[in-house]
Amino acid sequence: MKKLIKYRSALMPVFAAVLLQAACTKDGGYHNAADTNSKFAGNTYEYLKSKPGVFDSLLAVVNRMGLQKTLMDSNVTLFAVTNPSFQLAINNLNTLRRQGDKDPLFLANVDGVQLDTMVSYYIIRGKRTTDSLLLQDGIDLPSVRFGYPMHGKVAKISASGLTGGGPDVIEFSNTKRSKFVRNWATTTTGSNNITTKNGIVHVVSPDHIFGFDEFVSRLTFVPPPPNLMTLIGGKLTVLRDNNGGPDNGEGSKKVIDGDDHTKFLTDLNGRLWIQFELNEPAVSGVYTLTSANDAPERDPRAWTYEGSNDGKNWTELDRRSNFFFEERYQTKVFRCANTTAYKFYRIDITELRDGGLFQLAEWTINKVK
Repeated sequence: MKKLIKYRSALMPVFAAVLLQAACTKDGGYHNAADTNSKFAGNTYEYLKSKPGVFDSLLAVVNRMGLQKTLMDSNVTLFAVTNPSFQLAINNLNTLRRQGDKDPLFLANVDGVQLDTMVSYYIIRGKRTTDSLLLQDGIDLPSVRFGYPMHGKVAKISASGLTGGGPDVIEFSNTKRSKFVRNWATTTTGSNNITTKNGIVHVVSPDHIFGFDEFVSRLTFVPPPPNLMTLIGGKLTVLRDNNGGPDNGEGSKKVIDGDDHTKFLTDLNGRLWIQFELNEPAVSGVYTLTSANDAPERDPRAWTYEGSNDGKNWTELDRRSNFFFEERYQTKVFRCANTTAYKFYRIDITELRDGGLFQLAEWTINKVK
């Protein structure tokens, strides 16, 4: 008996060494994710149709927007959004509409222009497998319809308590045309590299809300009445311009050029007014401000909206304080109870979110409804 115990004791270190070696050989010290690559015999559109109960909402949007042909014969990468993502977006939209006693909206009747833009975020030019997204900073991914700059980057998720030991996922981002990652909206994929006859499909995680963070804001935005600056015409002046002058790339003229991807950038120095002299007096009961592409700390936080008929004596029409834009490139519509026709209108900015550098993408003065 003693010999048996002695024999077993001698073998225990050997068994332990063998088990340790087998474990290390199995996973090399980390978990290898299963290969998610798979092939589908048809085109990308047919792949979506082959998954009833998964991509029904996406198919409905693709059909409504006339994107079937793109998914049938173009070389594209589709970040396929599943039914739960659309359900989350619609629920959020209709929760807000109920609060305003408005009828619910559905994918069949929401604004087609906005829907077309949002679904195009997910269809990328060319075939992009995870192998093509392995650069440390990822790569830009232009959308197929408008060349809109999306972004993709491969990352490993954690598994079994090991950071980065799980399968590959793609961090898929709406860049909002900003070079600053903090301004992006990002989601991840649940499965990758499904190959079809004409493209690649990556399936987006079901907790993603379709449209990123824009679905509700885009579909609840009420356009302002006509812009008096373009309707009547006139002249822009400012208290302080960009060092490069009004025609500079970020000069004052950019704030009324109708392009929310340009901006007016200058120092506040405690106060800055932007003024527009109409060619003839008109009643403005509405004005808009649009946030610029980056650096939210430069946004105006407090200002007055004023009218005048001589450019010297001003009447306050509206006052705002502690204001914040929630997003970049966001247009906010402000209304006031003005019934007087003025020749001059201005916004007089007295405070920014932080710091001393001011920026604004667009300003309009608008007719009263």
